[in-house]
Amino acid sequence: MTLTKAIKPILLCLSLLLLSCGEQKSGTKSETVKVAKKPNIIVILTDDQGYGDLSYHGNPIVKTPHLDLFAEQSLELTNFHVGTTCAPTRAGIMTGRNANRNNAWHTIAGCSILLEDEETMPEVFQRNGYKTAMLGKWHLGDNYPFRPHDRGFQKAFYHGGGGVQQTPDYWNNDYFDDIYFRNGTPEKTSGYCTDVWFNEAIAYTREPKTEPFFLYLALNAAHGPFNVPEEYAKMYESASLSEIQKRFYGMISNIDDNFGKFVAHLKKTEQFDNTIIIFTTDNGTAAGIRYQKDTKETLGYNAGLRGTKGSHYEGGHKVPFFISWPNGAIQQKTKSNELMAHVDLLPTLAELTNIPFAAKKPLDGKSMVSVLKGETKDSNRMLVVDTQRNQLPEKGRNPSVMQGPWRLVNGIELYNTVDDPGQQNDIAEQHPNRVLKMQSFYDDWWESLKSDIRYAEIPIGDKKANRVLITIHDMHTSDNLPWNQVQIRKGETQPNGFYSINVVEDGTYQFKLYRYAPESDLALDAAPPQVLHTDFVDELPEGKVIKPVSALVEIGSTKVESFAKENANFLTVEAKLSKGSYELQSKFVLQDGTSIPSYYTAIEKL
Repeated sequence: MTLTKAIKPILLCLSLLLLSCGEQKSGTKSETVKVAKKPNIIVILTDDQGYGDLSYHGNPIVKTPHLDLFAEQSLELTNFHVGTTCAPTRAGIMTGRNANRNNAWHTIAGCSILLEDEETMPEVFQRNGYKTAMLGKWHLGDNYPFRPHDRGFQKAFYHGGGGVQQTPDYWNNDYFDDIYFRNGTPEKTSGYCTDVWFNEAIAYTREPKTEPFFLYLALNAAHGPFNVPEEYAKMYESASLSEIQKRFYGMISNIDDNFGKFVAHLKKTEQFDNTIIIFTTDNGTAAGIRYQKDTKETLGYNAGLRGTKGSHYEGGHKVPFFISWPNGAIQQKTKSNELMAHVDLLPTLAELTNIPFAAKKPLDGKSMVSVLKGETKDSNRMLVVDTQRNQLPEKGRNPSVMQGPWRLVNGIELYNTVDDPGQQNDIAEQHPNRVLKMQSFYDDWWESLKSDIRYAEIPIGDKKANRVLITIHDMHTSDNLPWNQVQIRKGETQPNGFYSINVVEDGTYQFKLYRYAPESDLALDAAPPQVLHTDFVDELPEGKVIKPVSALVEIGSTKVESFAKENANFLTVEAKLSKGSYELQSKFVLQDGTSIPSYYTAIEKL
């Protein structure tokens, strides 16, 4: 055999290998981007947009033409469920496990921090050759090792806390020209928040890649404050809605426009057909329907569902879900009413992409690929959703056990949501055996999670993140706490509680106690500045000026105090600490001897 003949088969194989990865013509008129053989994955999660907040679901007011078209061409799951609030849903998506198992059963108060030993979706996909990126709202921890870029996302661009303008977010953010965090580093942006996130998504998917990617695009809209460019608010100025609803619907229409541009980009760059695209939301509507006490009328639309965000009735957790993959073997242009939930996404996407996945901990979800393909149905399957929003999960607190169309609510109310979607007709007495069976499932399920319940501990003194900034957003307390920056300015909310921390190394630690966010450069006793855009309060009153005498840090049995200086931005306390787990309290002592918590506490091992 000649050398030429020997080389030809090798060249042919190399050519086929290159062709299997698709084309790459970034920057050309056709703007073709390399398409990996394995499908890309894009999960788009909007905030506080309920099942009825789409014209596709019969809403006669809201305008969502791009989402409507996508829904028509996709597979819609009409019996899809999530948590009743933000963080529980996000934890379930990331892990396949109910939020009660992983310290994300609340949205604040130290109980929205995903435990560090939970395996996450981006970790699974990165381990199997995927590039991973996250944009928008994380809401599962603001400190190392809980941030998105600590949990498997190679690229992360996000705001702090559970929403823009919340306490852990960058000071003075208000949805316009904000400062967000790129892998932990603050970065100034230009434009409206939703536009920023989608522009980042377009830029990320324009980058040539030899590997498939997993992109988690989690929008903070349409969460309050309901700030939106005026042209979108004006879209609904003549609608029979409250002023907040007009802005809320405007935020959704802005999402819709951006979604349309993003899909057009994916088609133009020839990525759409080999990308699994999921559009869903994190809980029921926050403002799509409102009862006006003064006029005694209901404004807006909720698709006939009972309950809204935070409710364990259907309107709190039944949400839109559309999935598209033109090149894949899943159904398209149809609907399925099989019971499915957020906890199913990790195992389902792993099987769809044919990557090995053996869960390290028991899952609440399971792969539903056979349902997506239209091959099987499972009428016996049961799932639980509940609303906890307290310091520790409690058995029997606001549960809904789901089986097909059936809902056992609070252990005693039974509804068939096909016959009675508004859950108005309790038929528990007519089906006692079903009630017993569903309650038995709940009892066993609760027993299975009790041993998982624990708090996340924020590490201090770790070389990977030595300076740590803890905000009052993560204080463990049953009291009201100032979870947004309007409340920080007012200074009227003074909860009593503690932070759950882990001292990584013995040593001397420095604590800096702040009234305002460190980046604000405001003195402890500065008059609270006004915020430009908010509707957390109708009119922001003059805030409380705090003049502390001293700073007090209590950690375990150690108490250390230091005294105030004039015009200081913070007060400093130093303490020698031993390695271990502790409850931390950081306080300002006032002239009358009472103490109040510092809203921000920076900690560094010296």
